[in-house]
Amino acid sequence: MSLFERLGLAYLQRRDPERAHRLALLALQIGVAPLSGNVTSPRLACTLAGMPLLNPVGLAAGFDKNAQVVAPLSRAGFGFVEVGAATPLPQPGNPQPRLFRLAEDRAVINRFGFNNDGAEAIAARLEKRERTAVPVGLNLGANKTSENRAADFARVLTTCGPHVDFATVNVSSPNTEKLRDLQGPAALAALLQGVMEARAGLAQPIPVFLKIAPDLTDDELAQIAGVAQEAGLSGIIATNTTLARDGLRSRHASETGGLSGVPLFEKSTRVLARLSQLTGGKMPLIGVGGISSAEDAYAKIRAGAHAVQLYTALVYQGLSLAPAIARGLDGLLRRDGHKTLASAIGTDRARWL
Repeated sequence: MSLFERLGLAYLQRRDPERAHRLALLALQIGVAPLSGNVTSPRLACTLAGMPLLNPVGLAAGFDKNAQVVAPLSRAGFGFVEVGAATPLPQPGNPQPRLFRLAEDRAVINRFGFNNDGAEAIAARLEKRERTAVPVGLNLGANKTSENRAADFARVLTTCGPHVDFATVNVSSPNTEKLRDLQGPAALAALLQGVMEARAGLAQPIPVFLKIAPDLTDDELAQIAGVAQEAGLSGIIATNTTLARDGLRSRHASETGGLSGVPLFEKSTRVLARLSQLTGGKMPLIGVGGISSAEDAYAKIRAGAHAVQLYTALVYQGLSLAPAIARGLDGLLRRDGHKTLASAIGTDRARWL
């Protein structure tokens, strides 16, 4: 981390969390944020659901909710970038305050509630973006007041699908009431049928992933894996934030919302490994939750992930963490004799089961 980034991060961490988020976006918009450029190597270059990636380290949804800084993020060292979540209609989200740093735990609690500018505004921005070697995807959400939330996902995909490289069905956010009910097998199957019909209607169909919660039983995971495979999804993202609060020390630990960051690492990795087992390692999986180092990313890959995503760790370690993790991962693969990422996937899965 450069001195400039260190000073900038210290400044942001003294601001209200949501204001700091807006300032971080502004820094990217005006060109003062540190951008490493692309990071790749023969070991890091890989394919995810048919998409070529320069490296397997992606940015998770939630940072660039409204696709305002796609261009600079594509030059920040990530192998792929996910924006959103987008809902059919604009909505303000939940009342503030709704974002809390848990510095002692290297974690964050949020209860944003899918605040965004709406699918049409986001599609207009995505349409103007320059296509690069870094795939850009969109997280699909549902409006809080919608009478048919399942149909919202297909609506967003129809609107924005022509302008992105992949999409993620997000039925796992804990911050929209009863949204997680859509993870039930019957409701999920019906929802995904509508999404896949919308995908088929695109001039160029794109990979569609499903993002799931970490707070699921083994039986629920098995049902979701079966539904995802039957629906023809391209992969699963494991996991979203958790409602659990085990072992937290920070004063904001009792706030409602989804917990992300270091405390989520073990739980999300166990879910990832179980999904890898359930799908026989054949369905692409993206590991998310608590990654803050190259070693964490490598653990996710060895547990069964084909790629990983970051977000919360950037709050504490800055944007330069992404290229640092990618380069560190390259070194770990080389250390263990892996000529490609693929040969490392799932090699330590049993440890997490």
